[in-house]
Amino acid sequence: MEENVLEVKRLTKFFEVNRGIKPQVVQAVNDISFEVKKGETFGLVGESGCGKSSLGRTILRIYEPTNGEILFDGKDITKLSRKQMLPYRQKLQMIFQDPYASLNPRFTVGEIIGEPMEIHNIGTPKTRQKKVQELLEIVGLKPDHIRRYPHEFSGGQRQRIGIARTLALDPEFIVCDEPISALDVSIQAQVINLLEDIQKATGISYLFIAHDLGMVKHISHRIGVMYLGHMVEVGTSNDVYKKPLHPYSKALLSAEPIPDPNTARRKKRILLEGEIPSPINPPKGCPFNTRCPYAVAECFHQMPANFKVDNRQVSCFLYAPKYLRMRENLSIENLA
Repeated sequence: MEENVLEVKRLTKFFEVNRGIKPQVVQAVNDISFEVKKGETFGLVGESGCGKSSLGRTILRIYEPTNGEILFDGKDITKLSRKQMLPYRQKLQMIFQDPYASLNPRFTVGEIIGEPMEIHNIGTPKTRQKKVQELLEIVGLKPDHIRRYPHEFSGGQRQRIGIARTLALDPEFIVCDEPISALDVSIQAQVINLLEDIQKATGISYLFIAHDLGMVKHISHRIGVMYLGHMVEVGTSNDVYKKPLHPYSKALLSAEPIPDPNTARRKKRILLEGEIPSPINPPKGCPFNTRCPYAVAECFHQMPANFKVDNRQVSCFLYAPKYLRMRENLSIENLA
């Protein structure tokens, strides 16, 4: 059995917001558990505002967890101090969404990529410069780019610089926070291919966060579907895309664009009704109950457990044994 590089157990992150006299809480990440194996890409999908980026930043301790556990290589890093976390910063890295905002405009490319090694006292100035040049080649840039500034590059080139900086410390796990959303389609494919080549060469693991469902399917081994701070379904990429189980997963994947117009016309689109609840005041019970056409009585009073179905985890009462007949009558298995 492959080892887990990361284990997340009942992770929770709430943000306090001040609105009037009474402070309120945004429930960004709520009781999430999953694992990522060594050399695996775990894709994370969901609507904007569902908590995907907050989950990634909480795993890396950019945001401090409210509750739960984060285990990296079997070591609990949830409550480590800033000093104790420093060695783990080398192994846990992040590729940010905006390739321009994440690069210091006053630094040259060489300084940007070499800065992590300088902070962690890795090598001499000469060996650091040599590694920077090697990283530039790995990400498809030229050695003379080392003296240029971020504004002199295109969006795709800037993202490659960000990837090179992330690789400078030889990490074992990278959170890719929508790394292709700001890029042209042709450049997106190049960046994805680059990430895959790096994974094959180094055995690195990714948490890949994106809105592009087709791209997530292409790059991911397993996929987690998030809704309003909760993980509602986890399974292999093929299983989730070919036969989604959770009603929200079905609706989300039915919205995926299809390049063939004939196939697109035949495809059934699931349109959800009702308002998306606020993470400040989520509904009682299942967070999807305000929009789910199959909600049963329990959905409005308690949170569904994670039921195991076909080697998958799905958080939906319809997959409880007592609702087997109802599920068959609804033909929920055959929708979209």
